[in-house]
Amino acid sequence: MRKPWIVPVVLAAALLGGCTDPSSGPEARPAPAAHSPGPSATTRQPAPAVPAPPAAPPTVLYLGDSLATENQRVLGDELREQLRADYTGAPYSGTTVCDFLEGSAGRSLVPASDKAAALVRRLRPDYVVLQFWGNSWGYTPCMDGITYDGSPERYFERYAADVRRLTDQIRSAGGRNGPRIVWVLQGPDPVTPERVRRVNALYERRAAGSGDLVADAGAAVSPAGARYTWAQYLPCDAYERARPGHCTEPGRDRTALHLDEDPLHFCLAPTTSEPRPCPVPSPGIRRIAREITRVIAGHVRAG
Repeated sequence: MRKPWIVPVVLAAALLGGCTDPSSGPEARPAPAAHSPGPSATTRQPAPAVPAPPAAPPTVLYLGDSLATENQRVLGDELREQLRADYTGAPYSGTTVCDFLEGSAGRSLVPASDKAAALVRRLRPDYVVLQFWGNSWGYTPCMDGITYDGSPERYFERYAADVRRLTDQIRSAGGRNGPRIVWVLQGPDPVTPERVRRVNALYERRAAGSGDLVADAGAAVSPAGARYTWAQYLPCDAYERARPGHCTEPGRDRTALHLDEDPLHFCLAPTTSEPRPCPVPSPGIRRIAREITRVIAGHVRAG
């Protein structure tokens, strides 16, 4: 039996900071391959029921921190497969909301050309997906040394203000037909469980107040009936059982979400000093990406 996992806040900083060198900037994903022709009229077996992609594929921009950095390739694959989306992933590891604000270039891990508003003006996305764990230890200079551990209420006041500013800048950059923002709710935090609950509530309030969307990807990596209980393993789902290597312990019908030494990230390969998309199949990442895609697809098709 595994011992309970306990880690001080300083280790959390090291874990997320272990993947904190800024990435090289936006990486536009290649256009989707042409769809293969469907079954011939003589096929006896009915084709599986798959929702048809939308007539007008959406343009999606994905911003965030190290969790988004490791997710970005899988999310792009899901969006292209389900929606034929024109997708750009532009996360930066080690960042938080204020890093993507225009006006913070001198104290930020994100260059001016890759701020959220700058990318919206350049790419004209239909959706901007924002996934931030909620940098809480002041790693990035734009937080001005405000940390959750040092002053929780000051941290939340500042974080809420930054969320409002980021939303306003994205809307202003997008103009009258600007993008819909998708706030990604985070999974359980083994270090400060109450913090992530409040961060998620902040995202939900902001989405409700501005008519935006919420993707509760964190629920997809939480135990059933225990939304804010951290778990290293969860029962395999149907997708994972059908694909070799995706259910990591098929004999026990459970799959790993985290490595033993990294309870925060979902990539089942060790983090490196150079940020990168996760290079190995990782059930937690796939679950998160599928939930984000499901929310966007539902909105596009309801359209």
